[in-house]
Amino acid sequence: MKKRKLGIIGGSGLYKMEGFEKTKWKRINTPWGKPSDEILQASIGKEEICFIPRHSRGHKISPTNINFRANIDAMKQLGVTDIISVSAVGSLKEKLKPGKFVIVDQFIDRTFSRVKTFFDEEIVAHVSMAKPTSSGLSNCCQAALKKLNISHQVGGTYVVMEGPQFSTLAESNLYRSWGADVIGMTNMPEAKLAREAEIRYSTVAMVTDYDCWHPDHDEVDVSMVVQTLMKNAANAQNMIKEIIKTFKNYSIEKDPANDCLDVAIITDSKLRTKKTIKKLKNIAGRVLNKK
Repeated sequence: MKKRKLGIIGGSGLYKMEGFEKTKWKRINTPWGKPSDEILQASIGKEEICFIPRHSRGHKISPTNINFRANIDAMKQLGVTDIISVSAVGSLKEKLKPGKFVIVDQFIDRTFSRVKTFFDEEIVAHVSMAKPTSSGLSNCCQAALKKLNISHQVGGTYVVMEGPQFSTLAESNLYRSWGADVIGMTNMPEAKLAREAEIRYSTVAMVTDYDCWHPDHDEVDVSMVVQTLMKNAANAQNMIKEIIKTFKNYSIEKDPANDCLDVAIITDSKLRTKKTIKKLKNIAGRVLNKK
C-alpha cells in the first residue's frame, strides 16, 4: 500500500489552519477547473498535510457552486490518500445540541444541481456507497475527540440539501421522520467523488444550531450560528492536530475505498479515447492505464 497522506477539507468557519509548520499555499490546476482555493501544504512534525477551505478563504463560494471535482482531483494530485471533512450542520435531534460534533457514517443525498461523478463522458463507473465513510479514519476521529474531551456522537446520518436557503418547517420535520441526525449542504457529492478517486473519507459534522423544527430555532439565520461556528472551529483545529499524529495507527486494510475502481468500470476498454483517459489520469490512471 502506498504511503498515506492526510487531506483536510474545511467547511464554514474553518478557512485556515493555525500552528502548522512549513506552510505554503499552492495553486493547482485540474482537468475539472479551479479548486475552491489554493491548497495549503503544511506539516506537524514529520507529517505533511494538505488543506483546502471548501468555500474559499472568506467564504465566497455557495454550496451549489463548489467545484467538488476540482477539489478532490487537486487532493489526489498532491498524493492525498485519506480525507477528513469538517462541516457545519444543523441538528435534527434534541440531544444533538449546538457545539456537539457528530462522526457521520451515512448520508442521504438531496442535492439536485451538482455534477456527482468524474465518469460522465465515455467511461462509466459504478462505485459502491453502501458504507460511504472510512471506519479506520472515523475511529481515529473518535479517539481524538475523546482525548480532547469534546462532546460528540459516534455514528449519524447527514441529510445533504441543495441550499443555499435553509429548510422549510415541513422539510425539517420530514427529515426528522426519516431518523436523520444532522443536515447540511456540502458533503455530497464530495463523499461520492472521494470514493471514485479511491480516497478514504470521513466526516466530522459540527452542530451550530437546531434546524427550524425546534421551537426555539424556528427561523434559523446566520447571526445565530456564527458564535458557535468560531468555538467549533477552534475545537476542530485541535481535533485535526491530534488526528494527524495518530491516523496511521488505525487500520484501513479493508476500507471500501481501497482499489474500488477495480470492479467499478463497466465500459469496454476499446471504447475509451486518449482524451478521456488523460482527463481521468489523476483519478483513475491506476486502472485505465492497465494493459
